[in-house]
Amino acid sequence: MHIPDGYLSPATCAVFGAIMVPIWTAASRSAGKTLKVRQVPYLAIGAAFSFVIMMFNVPIPGGSTGHAVGGVLVAILLGPWAACIAVTVALLIQALLFGDGGITAFGANCFNLAFVLPFTGYYVYRFIAYDSTTSSGRRIIAAGAGAYAGICMAALTTGIQFGVQPALYHTSNGQALYSPYGLHIAVPAMLVGHLVFFGWVEAIVTALAVKYLQQEGTVLFNGDQR
Repeated sequence: MHIPDGYLSPATCAVFGAIMVPIWTAASRSAGKTLKVRQVPYLAIGAAFSFVIMMFNVPIPGGSTGHAVGGVLVAILLGPWAACIAVTVALLIQALLFGDGGITAFGANCFNLAFVLPFTGYYVYRFIAYDSTTSSGRRIIAAGAGAYAGICMAALTTGIQFGVQPALYHTSNGQALYSPYGLHIAVPAMLVGHLVFFGWVEAIVTALAVKYLQQEGTVLFNGDQR
């Protein structure tokens, strides 16, 4: 789902970079207020988990990739703002050291994967889990559903970012300057793969992780407090 350099216009990259600045600021303030000292290592582990799981990516027609992210699991455990920080750190390392995701598209990638994904997944999880106990099987289903919804929503916003480029930025004879595929191609290309395959991978990984953590103890489920 990483957007490479050159697929979004500089103006689009600037807009999403500007959108992310207050989000990062709010995430830092929220994490500083709510995370306890003993939870900071879990935030680092969450960033490492997201980094590793995103390295297993498969090319998708149109120039992007499909993969699991792990952001919803971090959101369930530590809260969505902490997940925003964890996924942002993972994306930054991938962009700077591995060329996975463009430098200029960093803000857009963070908007999709570090903001849309964990927040969508977290609130779907909270809606389904509602007032169930942390050891309830309902939490496992809620975690899987939240992970599926989060990654599919992120795929949708990525597809829209690709798809609007030809309409907004083109030469006088209609040739696209950046991503060449319109919404009718870009959105299905991003969304179908995640609805059919990658979303289920994300859901199963997240649900199994929550089930394992339930068996080990519920002390980590501090995302409920946010």
